Amino acid sequence: MTKIGIIFVLLLLSLSCRKLEEYPIEPAISYNGFELLINEETGISEKGILYISYTDGDGDLGLDQGDTSSPYQPDGQYYYNFFITYYECEHGVFTEVPLLSWNNITQQYDTLTFNARIPVLLPKEKQQGIKGIIQNEMFIYNPLAKSDTIQFKVKIVDRALHFSNEITTPPIVLVKPR
Repeated sequence: MTKIGIIFVLLLLSLSCRKLEEYPIEPAISYNGFELLINEETGISEKGILYISYTDGDGDLGLDQGDTSSPYQPDGQYYYNFFITYYECEHGVFTEVPLLSWNNITQQYDTLTFNARIPVLLPKEKQQGIKGIIQNEMFIYNPLAKSDTIQFKVKIVDRALHFSNEITTPPIVLVKPR
């Protein structure tokens, strides 16, 4: 047997002996960090990247673009599967703050959301435990904010509508204009 053949057989044996990790079927998340992105032209933190670790016992995390029928319809509770609530520190207390954006078409303010749709991570017919890190880049600059400190609460939901635990980020201090 050649060296490549021996290496291939050893690799096959090591992979076949590897035990798959098992997790509960409800997704679980933990905070993994937040990276401020500073705009070089303005010198302020306009964006940030949130890092969240996850596990899911049956791997049914994620939605396809076409997943828009009930219960994932656009105006429904489960259209998004990555829920992020935004808070600002006001007088030492974190308070949920709606973010508003002027809509030139309707001539009204629209409420913005940080919620997102995690794409399908495993083929829908495959069931096995998965783990990884979700990175979510967000536009975080709020010109109306009086505070320079923000925080997020985060949870996810899988296709079987099992919610994860909810985590709270530590306070995040922004670089604001002077």
